[in-house]
Amino acid sequence: MDLLYRSTRNNNEIVKASQAILKGLADDGGLFVPVSVPKLDKSMEELMNMNYQETAYEVMKLFLTDFTEEELKDCINKAYDTKFDTEVIAPLVEADGAYYLELFHGSTIAFKDMALSILPHLLITSAKKNQIKNEIVILTATSGDTGKAALAGFADVKGTKIIVFYPKNGVSPIQEKQMVTQKGDNTFVVGITGNFDDAQTGVKKLFNDKELAQLMDSKGYQFSSANSINIGRLVPQVVYYVFAYAQLLKEGKLAKGEAMNVVVPTGNFGNILAAYFAKNMGVPIAKLICASNENKVLYDFFETGVYDRNREFVLTSSPSMDILISSNLERLIYLTAGCDAEKNAAFMESLSKTGKYEITEDMKANMKDFYGNYASEQETAATIKDLYEKTGYVIDTHTAVAASVYKKYKEAAKDDTKTVIASTASPFKFTRSVMNAIDAKYDSMSDFELVDELSKIGNVKVPNAIEEIRTAPVLHDTVCEKEEMKDVVMKFLGI
Repeated sequence: MDLLYRSTRNNNEIVKASQAILKGLADDGGLFVPVSVPKLDKSMEELMNMNYQETAYEVMKLFLTDFTEEELKDCINKAYDTKFDTEVIAPLVEADGAYYLELFHGSTIAFKDMALSILPHLLITSAKKNQIKNEIVILTATSGDTGKAALAGFADVKGTKIIVFYPKNGVSPIQEKQMVTQKGDNTFVVGITGNFDDAQTGVKKLFNDKELAQLMDSKGYQFSSANSINIGRLVPQVVYYVFAYAQLLKEGKLAKGEAMNVVVPTGNFGNILAAYFAKNMGVPIAKLICASNENKVLYDFFETGVYDRNREFVLTSSPSMDILISSNLERLIYLTAGCDAEKNAAFMESLSKTGKYEITEDMKANMKDFYGNYASEQETAATIKDLYEKTGYVIDTHTAVAASVYKKYKEAAKDDTKTVIASTASPFKFTRSVMNAIDAKYDSMSDFELVDELSKIGNVKVPNAIEEIRTAPVLHDTVCEKEEMKDVVMKFLGI
């Protein structure tokens, strides 16, 4: 039996996994969710003896049921190979009473690599399955990490083009350098004069532009998405929570059936939603701890049941979380509303028109597994410094938001459950913020001097992703207003 997917805004739009991956967004603007979350068919004792690639197959085969075993294993083996600087793919590091799940060992040193290494292969396979003759144009907005990971994944992949929009002054210098030096004839990077939400809204508009879709089709193109709204991004993210639990069990850190908590620094809500799916598949996860930075729209939502993006947008030292419209939250809203597409569509319309919506008491009760809190800029910096001084372990700003919120949770709940913290980016991606947190004296150094100093004090080799961009030339220098995004796309495609 194939596992089917339906739109969060219309229960009548039902597609197979490969079709959901190809489309990215449903025709009505909704997101695709599986009609039911499948249960793991292997025990944790079986899983704990598997490597990352084998675990990925056991999880993903349950979601992507219209892929053959050969197709899926081929996608997995092409994704999780020597692009990662460790055979473990996602190692766990114990530091100061928590387990840091390092998700940044891929080619762009951020957790987005975990899904974006495999998405191009899933997309190409899906296109073949569905007899798609058009060239696939990946259109994506990024708050810093998705863009580079998607560019690296799709660069020079036959039958695809990729266009990435990012907020011109809203990413770290290293993040920007990673994107604007991207090679590949099929890649295009554009800075917009606006913030991430402007970029994301502009991309959604382009997806929903029916006239543009017809024009592109006539020229042999069609859009697809590499953003976390694509189910082909979400499913691979479920894998590492299953893998983390199995590894802790194998190492004797967890007893059979013992639950763990998961803390995730959260912007667009996809990464913590993947942990929620893992829990629903049967992984013993107790609390899902949602960590926000000063753009604390999700913290306020979990506190009050009101989602309200009408607030000041704050540029922080954890820019990948500088988001006021958490796209993936829509999937949780739909699920906790009892898969009521009409109800969810009304919430989303209210968000679009008024910038806010309020969920029911029943829905709030259905979210009791979640705990939300946030860390200020000062708390984030203090956490980096404190952890380094105690243990010598250096974390990036996003991971520090999670560690800071975990501390608050532990104090408030008096909960000693073993806890995994999703470490979502290498500290080398945010060297200035990280080094300044450890000691203000570092601020006088240049970005690459800081890289070398971080390597020295943290006793960690400089990642290849950073070495590559030291002297790389800028290949993308287009900047546009948010209103010009459509014109820029048409010009790049020559239509």
